[in-house]
Amino acid sequence: MKLSLRIFTGLLALGLVGPFSVYGQEITVLTKDQAMAQMLSANFGIQMVQNQKLQAENNASVLNSGYLPSLAVTSGASYDLQDQEVTFRDGSLNVVDGAETKRLNAALNLNYTLFDGMGRYYNYKRLKQTEKLSDLQVRATIESTLLQLFTVYFELARLTENETVLKQVLNNTKDRLTRANYGFDFGQNTKLDVLNAEVDLVNDSIALNNNTQQLANTRRDLAVLLNDDLNEMFSVDTAVTFLDDLTLEAMKKTAKSENVRVLIAESNKQLSVYGVKFQRALELPRLGLTGAYGWNEGIFPATGFATKNISSGFSAGLQLSWNVFDGGANRTALKNAKINLETQELALEEIKTQVDRDVANTFGDFLNRKNAYELLERAISTAQNNYERSLDRFKMGQLTNLELRQAQINLLNARMNANMAKYQAKLSELTYLQACGQLLNVPL
Repeated sequence: MKLSLRIFTGLLALGLVGPFSVYGQEITVLTKDQAMAQMLSANFGIQMVQNQKLQAENNASVLNSGYLPSLAVTSGASYDLQDQEVTFRDGSLNVVDGAETKRLNAALNLNYTLFDGMGRYYNYKRLKQTEKLSDLQVRATIESTLLQLFTVYFELARLTENETVLKQVLNNTKDRLTRANYGFDFGQNTKLDVLNAEVDLVNDSIALNNNTQQLANTRRDLAVLLNDDLNEMFSVDTAVTFLDDLTLEAMKKTAKSENVRVLIAESNKQLSVYGVKFQRALELPRLGLTGAYGWNEGIFPATGFATKNISSGFSAGLQLSWNVFDGGANRTALKNAKINLETQELALEEIKTQVDRDVANTFGDFLNRKNAYELLERAISTAQNNYERSLDRFKMGQLTNLELRQAQINLLNARMNANMAKYQAKLSELTYLQACGQLLNVPL
């Protein structure tokens, strides 16, 4: 996944892919590579999950590990103004009105944990594992967004091809209406033929208008995924290529080691392992080192034995603490951590089973839909020949208006069904690649 990101970043830098633009009335073609690069750099969902990844990286820093000492500076000052009366042991009396006492202090305090039962070690390991988990979550988001992107992209491509087909159908119907009017004028057709052609023209116009509206809506859906201008005009690449079956078959072996759901489950399991070890560490004693450098100054009134005192110096010490019994809270937390580990192990096995099923199902769906697409492609040729023959017979008066219309509808359905089957087959291939963990590693 990281390699793919670097490739896209390099392509952006070279200007080979990037945001698309419209100059005047020119409509540019948004290629698949351009769409992926735009998605990676601008999609809101991907940007948000990448921010979460940055937070995980910050948390896994040594600055948040607990391995570094803490160093604090403290200082203070106080001032007292009092009327004092002091009687000494010899019976003498000393009275001072407005006696002033001033105290100043400053200290530099150092605290460092020498041993905490390996608690901070396992906590640091958890933070590092959470960072790896965030990488996988970014990848999972990119994969799901990529499938969403191509679902919309291929829908836009399908509607684009349907637009061409529907325009051809509309033009053919217009020609038929013209012929029907000429035929009616010369007494070769009935008014019913003209009316049928007019009805078909209305239906074909409505179908084209509906497709045009869907095309505009889908273009805006794609613009949202790409975080682009909703009014941007662009077309998409309608060419589709499939990976060969042997390559796809070989990818099955990588599913359990590369599938992002499996990797996330394994990461969650490892987090639970560190959680158990961290709870055990809390049952061990802790040893800490303290050190300080302090400075103190005091200025006292005449009623005291000293009028001024200044002291400074270093101090150090060791602190040992052992929470022998905390009422059972830590023991309960340890038991729960072990149960959570067992749950994560079960979840991992369940996901592996699901991935095996997904790989088998998506590969079967791909082969079935690809085969359907190939059959429908051949059906187009048959429907085209049938329509052309029917049109020739219609011109010679050997075929009725309704029979020609049926041949036209058969050709329309064949083309539109083939368009749908082509993109459904490609989406099935992409879903299979995701199940195998290879969606970001192969050209799409």
